Amino acid sequence: MSDSTRTVGPKIIAIVNQKGGVGKTTTTINLGAALVEEGLKILVVDLDPQGNASTGLGIVPDDRDFTSYELLLENVDLHDVIQKTDTQDLFLIPATTDLSSADIELFSNEKRSFLLHDALRQKGMDDFGFDYILIDCPPSLSLLTVNAMVAAHSVLVPLQSEFFALEGLSQLMLTIREVRQTANPDLRIEGVVLTMYDARNNLSQQVEADARANLGDLVFTSIIPRNVRVSEAPSFALPVLAYDSSSKGAVAYRSLAQELLKKNTKIAA
Repeated sequence: MSDSTRTVGPKIIAIVNQKGGVGKTTTTINLGAALVEEGLKILVVDLDPQGNASTGLGIVPDDRDFTSYELLLENVDLHDVIQKTDTQDLFLIPATTDLSSADIELFSNEKRSFLLHDALRQKGMDDFGFDYILIDCPPSLSLLTVNAMVAAHSVLVPLQSEFFALEGLSQLMLTIREVRQTANPDLRIEGVVLTMYDARNNLSQQVEADARANLGDLVFTSIIPRNVRVSEAPSFALPVLAYDSSSKGAVAYRSLAQELLKKNTKIAA
């Protein structure tokens, strides 16, 4: 149950795009690690049945006794489900393939869209002192993704710098608008971040130009390049900032974290 008497808790950001392979999980992990470098305490919620964020942060399947599935559907204690990772001050609620059936089980629950909202607003969350919660969403506009949007204060959209990138974004924007109208009127768009960008590629440049022309200030100035170190880091169960701290990918995610914090400081002011 959520607790309406709590003071303001952590800022919750859902990382969303219904397309797969656009950099959602990579952005969740590395933005989290970059925010930790800024002195913040971060929780990643793996809400994707593939569990890639869990694997990328070094939590093997055998160590996922309690997951986001139990958090949503079995009212598990937060102290049981929140795990430390090898990155200090970066914590995780892991996921397994059990989440694949969650949509069906959620459908019959009258509070089906608010389960994650309530779970992340339990009074017990205050024990951890998180500054930000980042939700890694599945590549679909499912009930799990809707739960993330209802729980979140804002949505961050990774946009792959490839053909058809902007297709589907309109459907996502419609879903965000619907969630605003029906369940979370304060939900806002944190921003759109271009990922897998190749400055030598005319197509990447065209996607960037189109995105900035259509979305304006919603597009972050920071751009995540296509970088082999970013691709390699998950196989070592590390954020790229720990795997190769000076790589272009690590530098880009630090820039994104600083830009996000600056934007939120302005809003708070």
